[in-house]
Amino acid sequence: MGDEADFELRLKEVADKVTVALDQLIPPASGPEADLMRAMRHAALANGKRMRPFFLLETGAMFEAPEKTLLRTAAALECIHTYSLVHDDLPCMDNDDFRRGQPTVHKAFNEATAVLAGDGLLTLAFKILASSETHEDPAVRVMLIERLADAAGARGMVGGQMIDMLEEDSPRDLNTITRMQRLKTGALISYATEAAGIIGRARELERNALAGFSNDLGLAYQIADDLLDATGDETAVGKPLRTDEIAGKANFVTLLGVDGARQRVRLLAAQAKEHLAIFRNKADILLQSVDFVLDRTR
Repeated sequence: MGDEADFELRLKEVADKVTVALDQLIPPASGPEADLMRAMRHAALANGKRMRPFFLLETGAMFEAPEKTLLRTAAALECIHTYSLVHDDLPCMDNDDFRRGQPTVHKAFNEATAVLAGDGLLTLAFKILASSETHEDPAVRVMLIERLADAAGARGMVGGQMIDMLEEDSPRDLNTITRMQRLKTGALISYATEAAGIIGRARELERNALAGFSNDLGLAYQIADDLLDATGDETAVGKPLRTDEIAGKANFVTLLGVDGARQRVRLLAAQAKEHLAIFRNKADILLQSVDFVLDRTR
């Protein structure tokens, strides 16, 4: 119980640090762009677990990487993740009314403002990474930008969303769902550990271990999310649930069943932990993050 409480505390500490960083990076504005900045802040500063920044910061800590660099990179990553949520919630995508316990941006403002707020967060992410305040070495900054563009783009998160949209009116099999979620959800989680390895100058063996860890954990996280959508409490989660069921869309739970999905998460979690073995006790927090994902399935 002590480890669980310590982990929850650490998760909150990291989330708070990232929120403070975002508050500084997206300052209020006056004039014609005031509403746009308010919409960006509405999305970015809302309560969230900040799991992707958490993986980045905790992985970077294993390599004793500079916290300022890790935090700015984590903030850029959260800008990308948040922009994707703003756009996913739009009427032309998932048409959701609530996110992170508050009205979605297109509900709190309007649809056009939501599109532009997402655009603003997307472009801000790359401005943050391009700044010399993030890292003194231009080669490191370019690598962070290049890898984030891959993770967020057509061969990553956006590609996964496109597969999701294309498959709405046709049958989905497990391979299609797995590929879709490895791109849509897993790509940014993989970037979190990859970026930390770049900043911390990890060895090839360590980078490979982190890639294996994040691939397995990213998929486990999505299956846990599907389980939460199917069995969770809407008030506690802070967003509409059973959306796939209502839309008639297949996911891991509809294909595997609740018990089968839970079994798949346990297998992926075990594999994720095995990848961390080379780091020994330095990876304690990341190991606890695997247990956190498992807890979301119960």
